[in-house]
Amino acid sequence: MKTRFPTKLWSIAILSIVLATGCAQISEKTAATKASPEATAAIASASAAIKAAKANKWIWRDTEKFAKQAQESADKGDNAAAIKLANKAKAQAEDAIAQYKYETANPRGL
Repeated sequence: MKTRFPTKLWSIAILSIVLATGCAQISEKTAATKASPEATAAIASASAAIKAAKANKWIWRDTEKFAKQAQESADKGDNAAAIKLANKAKAQAEDAIAQYKYETANPRGL
């Protein structure tokens, strides 16, 4: 009979830890869903443009930094900033692709 009480205490402690951990994971998932569909679409579009620029090995210095900042803003729920930064990253990636095409078509040899 004396072994039942510690067993109950351990069971309650373990159950409490499991429930607290599960609740923490749920709050992390809801934080990830703060982004609006427009922000998510803008970030996805920017990521696709960045991937195309990287395929040419011709990407500008800050393009990925803007995409990362856009994702961070979306995670915080600042959708306007996320869309603005994602559009900036996409424009830079598209300009890098255009520059690559121009440079390969018009070589500047010495």
